[in-house]
Amino acid sequence: MSSTQLQSTFKSNDTEEWLDIHFTRPLGLLWARFFNYFNIHPNVVTILSIILGVAAGIMFYFPDMPHTLCGILLLVWANLYDSADGQLARMTGKKTRWGRILDGFAGDIWFFTIYAAICLRLQSEYIPGTHTAWGIGIWLLAAFSGFICHGKQCQLADYYRNIHLYFLKGEQGSELDSYEKLRAELHTLSWKRDGMWMVFLYFYGNYTHSQEKLTPAFQRFRQWLASEFSGKPLPQALRDDFRAGSLPLMKYANILTFNTRAIVLYLSLLLGEPWLYFVFEVVVMNLLFFYMRSRHESLCRQLMQRNYQES
Repeated sequence: MSSTQLQSTFKSNDTEEWLDIHFTRPLGLLWARFFNYFNIHPNVVTILSIILGVAAGIMFYFPDMPHTLCGILLLVWANLYDSADGQLARMTGKKTRWGRILDGFAGDIWFFTIYAAICLRLQSEYIPGTHTAWGIGIWLLAAFSGFICHGKQCQLADYYRNIHLYFLKGEQGSELDSYEKLRAELHTLSWKRDGMWMVFLYFYGNYTHSQEKLTPAFQRFRQWLASEFSGKPLPQALRDDFRAGSLPLMKYANILTFNTRAIVLYLSLLLGEPWLYFVFEVVVMNLLFFYMRSRHESLCRQLMQRNYQES
């Protein structure tokens, strides 16, 4: 495996983290080459990753160590396939919006299964230090942790990485979408001819709309850029300024996606206290979420004000 071929499957060095560069991406590339040899489409690999991730979640229902270790290995395997599908798409040019949307849903399905399994496992157990069973309390904690915290954290991290790629590589090198454009496209389609795609597009549009609502300063900056440079490439100096401010935030975006939360999940399961993962997500990850958001919004306001005054 050449380093050049491996580099070609990265989205960018700016947005890759250490564990991905040295573990996930190299092994993912081996799988990508294997699937490419058999002419298997990237979307099929994504579906395989969903199956593995769901199987991992089921293993986490059982408190014994063999099931826990099996679940951890399955989730690592699922993540390798999640890397391989994107690498295969970039390697073969088989990049599709179907694939991007399906890839986004894959992680949600993994963690929905994992959360449900942990709740079923703990609901009849005692809360540590008490004689009170978790009961519905663990479901409420998991719902807040997953639907509110995890969901928003990953949405924002994904959005900020795509914004960074947009300024780094331009529109072709990013997957930065717009709710307005997605809804306009949806209204041009027919249920009879495009029914399944309309369903995906509807939910993906909602996902994008949620990302946009989290980033009001960037949306104003984006609108100003569209009016100021309509049909023209952004000035290189502006792109460089944005990259300089955004690059330090990419480490937080990476922490809020998969690797860090997976490591904490594994540790909490190995300790036999999986509820600790939910607490980590609610407390630590939320602090990072609000800090990253504050920094990014401030960057957008500063760049807009500076460039508006110069224009």
